Amino acid sequence: MTRTSLLASCVLALTTATAAVAAPANLSAEQIIDKNIAARGGLAAWRGVKTLTVEGQLDAGGTTNHQLPYVLKQKRPHKSRLEIVFKDQTSVQVYDGTQGWKLRPFLNRNDAESFTPAEAKAAAAADEFDGPLVDYVAKGTQVTLAGTEPVEGHPAYKLLLTRHDGEKRALWIDAGTFLEVKMQGEPRKIDAKPHNVAIYFREYKNEHGLVVPHLQETVVEGTKQAQPYRMTVTKFAVNESLDDTLFQKPQPAMVAAPGAKKP
Repeated sequence: MTRTSLLASCVLALTTATAAVAAPANLSAEQIIDKNIAARGGLAAWRGVKTLTVEGQLDAGGTTNHQLPYVLKQKRPHKSRLEIVFKDQTSVQVYDGTQGWKLRPFLNRNDAESFTPAEAKAAAAADEFDGPLVDYVAKGTQVTLAGTEPVEGHPAYKLLLTRHDGEKRALWIDAGTFLEVKMQGEPRKIDAKPHNVAIYFREYKNEHGLVVPHLQETVVEGTKQAQPYRMTVTKFAVNESLDDTLFQKPQPAMVAAPGAKKP
């Protein structure tokens, strides 16, 4: 065999091997979902989660690349409390499953404020901590398979999700690991123009029998974004006791009248 024919054979073998890797199995949407849930720990494991507490760091935005500590507490059904430390003050965003409120001390707003209609809509549409695919039928979500396409060079299944309220989005499942690798986010308006948002899931680890990402990167497409917005996980706790009072809106602070004596 000449050097040229040997090189041609190697290229052909490499091309064939690459094609084999890049060709996902011919699966239905239901089969992909089943494999995804199994890869993430299994249906029984996720159904057994009643509360979830996640701690970590998230990007403050801008050019400083400053990291803010956060704690996210979630409880079924659809309760969430997010605390973010900013300049030694803790901002709070809470949704009790029906309505939401927030505290913004860094803006000198120390009383709880109700969510705006847009914030309430976003909170109501947010996924439970088990994600959009666990018990998706019971959640009123329709899922269709939109074929396959690569995500960062790896073959992935593209699923189209339609919620019970009509909202649509895409979710990409890695064809090898069957874990979520990318999700379509809520579009953002920058400079009066809408921009698509992509959320990437990375660094999966096993936590208490659940396989979860420890790094989430958000990319606003079509902008001069220097780097993705990062949200990392440093602590992951399952079924810790979370009292319902954590999700209740506090009463307004009592403000003393001018000149009044403190008790």
